Amino acid sequence: MDRRGFLLQGAALGCSLAASPLITPVALAAGPWDNRLVVIVLRGAMDGLDAIRPVGDPDYATLRPTLNDGKATPVSDFWALHPGLAPLLPLWQAGEAGAVHAVSTPYRDGRSHFDGQDILEAGTLRIDGGQGGWLNRMLGAVPGMTAETAFAIGQDRMAILAGPAPYLRWSPEVTLKLSPQVRRLLELTLHEDPLFRNAALQAVAIADGLSVEAAMQDEGGADMQMEAGRPGAESALARFAASRLREETRIASFSINGWDTHQNQRVGLERTLSRLSDTILTLRDELGPIWQKTAVLCMTEFGRTARENGTRGTDHGTGGAMIYAGGALRGGQVAGRWPGLSDQALFEQRDVMPTGDVRAAAGWVMRSLFGLDADVVSRVVFPGLDLGDRPEFLL
Repeated sequence: MDRRGFLLQGAALGCSLAASPLITPVALAAGPWDNRLVVIVLRGAMDGLDAIRPVGDPDYATLRPTLNDGKATPVSDFWALHPGLAPLLPLWQAGEAGAVHAVSTPYRDGRSHFDGQDILEAGTLRIDGGQGGWLNRMLGAVPGMTAETAFAIGQDRMAILAGPAPYLRWSPEVTLKLSPQVRRLLELTLHEDPLFRNAALQAVAIADGLSVEAAMQDEGGADMQMEAGRPGAESALARFAASRLREETRIASFSINGWDTHQNQRVGLERTLSRLSDTILTLRDELGPIWQKTAVLCMTEFGRTARENGTRGTDHGTGGAMIYAGGALRGGQVAGRWPGLSDQALFEQRDVMPTGDVRAAAGWVMRSLFGLDADVVSRVVFPGLDLGDRPEFLL
């Protein structure tokens, strides 16, 4: 077995958290440019109305009698940040964080997490057409692009990278801890191959850093696991992604789970938004000067209902928000066309009306950062996409 095979098929088994739901795959790709793109998929449908609150809309307070708690951080006369996003205020004020509101994929009506996430990662409504994910299509369309690997800690597939273009995949099949002797053997075997040596050792470090989760679960501490295990998971993944982005990686994608807030949303959403804030700030800190060449897009499968429900939560909706960050974008604003929250303005009188395609936002970022032709974006990466006008968040 060569070094690559040893890493992808053998060393990966050292991750003791193989079945952990808190760790998601990471897709990485290299490209012939200097800018970086990080796509964070927010699985579970983030409530954009709560994350980026339109407090200046006259109908907002009526629709959100308990969720509109008055604790948001104003960023304009109209918009305010959820308390969980307050750590991002310095980035917002520096023009390195912002949001796009009232956006969605073309998905309508079904409001299924599975279908919505598939469409988001496929970049097309034809999720069963064998076209794979949008990142995989980029691999086949852009000269000089290469996939490094889908680092799958756990058994989830990375749909963004799936498809006909070849790529490497690391997916542990069993739970196995590496002894000190095996770790030393790993170091010696890969000593002359720094790329795979560093990747393998960083993977082991991720497992080590999160092993407390497994220990707490063994002790029956399920609630403790949620409180103490999850924040470290995203920080570890952000550090790992940043370490690759400091090298030859140009595109990285991973997920943050836990956005399905049907009840007691005030507690649940603050937790997940705090994790997202930590993730973005970790990327900023770890990337250093490369942050100025980086765009971070935080995308979710759909939004949530405009009205809060009877259990102080929200249900599956349509229009949502995309949070973005990075020195390669123009922050300090909420972009997009706001449709309003009156009954007549809502989609099916229940959801935020989408006025923009979240794929177009991503497509324009790819054009701006990587110089992709509009035809490549709208015909290959996101088939059938209408890019529309150039958005205001581009530099």
